[in-house]
Amino acid sequence: MSGPGTPFAVQFGEGRRVETPTGDLVTVKADTAGTNGSLTVLEFLIGPKQGPARHTHLREDELWYVIEGDFRFKAGDAMLHASTGGMAFGPRGVPHAFQNVGDTPGRLLVVSTPSGLERFFDQFAEALPGPVAPDLLAAVGHANWVEFVGPPVGVTDPLD
Repeated sequence: MSGPGTPFAVQFGEGRRVETPTGDLVTVKADTAGTNGSLTVLEFLIGPKQGPARHTHLREDELWYVIEGDFRFKAGDAMLHASTGGMAFGPRGVPHAFQNVGDTPGRLLVVSTPSGLERFFDQFAEALPGPVAPDLLAAVGHANWVEFVGPPVGVTDPLD
């Protein structure tokens, strides 16, 4: 990394929007270029009962901040809960998944460090439209230091 980056601000509704593998939306608020490799900031709009497959980041730590809604996070063997204004943390190397457990769409801010996680979503979006084949997801994940290791938390730990 070279010298310090340039200060910037991103307003509500701004950022690069792409579709996620679950059909939800992610808005890239800060990326590798903008933060000089320090971190990535992503805002997710996640449908009711939705969430990603269980996966492991080989190089990034993640902080999950709930902007709006009610979420659960399975990280390793721990099941964590956070609602509007709450947060949870998932260290690199720990398999995890999260789920919007509410009946309305939820908003989740994800901060990952170091930067680079935005590339997974950008590369996945380049393959759309089309079905989300498991081999495509695995290949895009592998190219971005993400390993998919199981189904979504809604499958492994159904809500009562």
